Amino acid sequence: MTAVAEPVVDETPVGRLWGVGVGPGDPELITMKAVRLIRDADVIVYHSARHGRSIARSIAATHLRGDQIEEALVYPVTTGATSHPGGYRGAIDEFYEDCAKRLATHLDAGRDVVVLSEGDPFFYGSFIHLHRRLADRYPTEVVPGVTSLSAGCAVLGRPLVEGNEVLTVLPGTLPPDVLAARIAGTDTAVVLKMGRTFPGVREAFTEAGRLADTWYVERATTAGQRVARLDEVDAESVPYFSLAVLPSPVRGPRDPAPLRAGQAEWVTPPVGGSARRPVEAVPEVVVSEVVGIGDGQAGEVVVVGLGPGDTAWLTPQAAAALAVAEDLIGYGPYLDRVPPNPRQRRHPSGNTVEADRAEHALELAAAGARVAVVSSGDPGVFAMATAVVEAAAQERFAQVAVRIVPGLTAAQVVASRVGAPLGHDFCVLSLSDRLKPWEIIERRLRAAAAADLVLALYNPASRTRREQLDRAFTVIREHRAPDTPLVIGRDVGGPTESITVTTLGDVDPAVVDMRSLLLVGSSMTRIVRHRRTGDLVFTPRSYPAS
Repeated sequence: MTAVAEPVVDETPVGRLWGVGVGPGDPELITMKAVRLIRDADVIVYHSARHGRSIARSIAATHLRGDQIEEALVYPVTTGATSHPGGYRGAIDEFYEDCAKRLATHLDAGRDVVVLSEGDPFFYGSFIHLHRRLADRYPTEVVPGVTSLSAGCAVLGRPLVEGNEVLTVLPGTLPPDVLAARIAGTDTAVVLKMGRTFPGVREAFTEAGRLADTWYVERATTAGQRVARLDEVDAESVPYFSLAVLPSPVRGPRDPAPLRAGQAEWVTPPVGGSARRPVEAVPEVVVSEVVGIGDGQAGEVVVVGLGPGDTAWLTPQAAAALAVAEDLIGYGPYLDRVPPNPRQRRHPSGNTVEADRAEHALELAAAGARVAVVSSGDPGVFAMATAVVEAAAQERFAQVAVRIVPGLTAAQVVASRVGAPLGHDFCVLSLSDRLKPWEIIERRLRAAAAADLVLALYNPASRTRREQLDRAFTVIREHRAPDTPLVIGRDVGGPTESITVTTLGDVDPAVVDMRSLLLVGSSMTRIVRHRRTGDLVFTPRSYPAS
């Protein structure tokens, strides 16, 4: 008898996908089950715009362990504004296909994934798109949350429905005439998704004859909560996260119950005025262009500026580019500044192989990968952007898309630490002669010093390159007085940051190394002895006529 081979079964356990509702805003409205799952999860997922802030994550922040993998799903397009060949719907569909693949990588590795959802995951929630693509392949469960309309009625202090009344929930994106017909034919109604649709929503309530009985609730249960009559709200003040509530018409006072101590204040705007309160805005979760969506062929290389060191200086655009990358390439210490994600492949390299690093990134992208090349500071200032663009000029990389995401450069941060030394014209120079002859550096330095420009000097010295700094000071002193202000910023944004304000005559070259940046003032730059702040340095915006 012929033996029949048993099929090989992969017994690696897959992870579980959870859609977890975190409620409308108040962290105390998260359910106990949601808290447990958030704390236990291997991977935390949340949506955000390119600004990087996530309402859902902020609600759940106190329950995160700190060692979990985080996946930011950055919305790719505005409402309808995109250059994607499939239009808005095509861009969104491709975005969620990509998001599903990213989460599947973790699930296949056996990691439990929690997707945070404002309100309830199945109530106009973005999680629905992921559920549709993943629930048939992985164990999936949904944890309900308090919806925005439940929160809106709670802070309004009026019942939403009673007895046999009919409630109709409507998106504000419907045409005003359709909204009006639905509102006129129901007992109570809630309209969500307002923002830019608010004028049409108000028109619909007016046409239905229900405007006088309708209330406006903004960001219910949060510090920015606002409640007002719908007909008293300035359309320019309405954010996306707001509701129009037509509550139950039966029994009870016409006005909502008074607020108790500790609740947000009511807003009663002046006639013809704005009802907006001076609270921190929470922008609509949309962005202005397609981010990280390929064309199905070659991939993309994005050169990302990380800023000088402090993670607070990473821009939302840079964070979004890092979030969607599949491969990360860069100088080892710079890659270490990016939180690890097992889904992503890392390719660290040394500090003097920029060309090789650029070609490696382009080769990966040519094979279809999304590649982020990380660079400290701004990638276009003595960093990786030039190497990548130069390599991309080769014909073999003609189909690879290349983008540069700017970052905060060291000169700006050092200047901000001491005031405004770059308040007038200034020149940026690198003193490294690794890629250009010293004769060129000295000629440019002499010309900039003679022109009385403030100087920002990058790469001033290293362990093996000390003579150049002394020669640079000699050139500068030919055109600047000894009392010219000089700022040394070292490891700016890092754990050993130091800022020294001195003068050209008193500077000690021995304290300057490769992690330093120098700002040398012009003849107009001044040091101000400030009683509270300490030494401040500034260069006046005006310059005397010759």
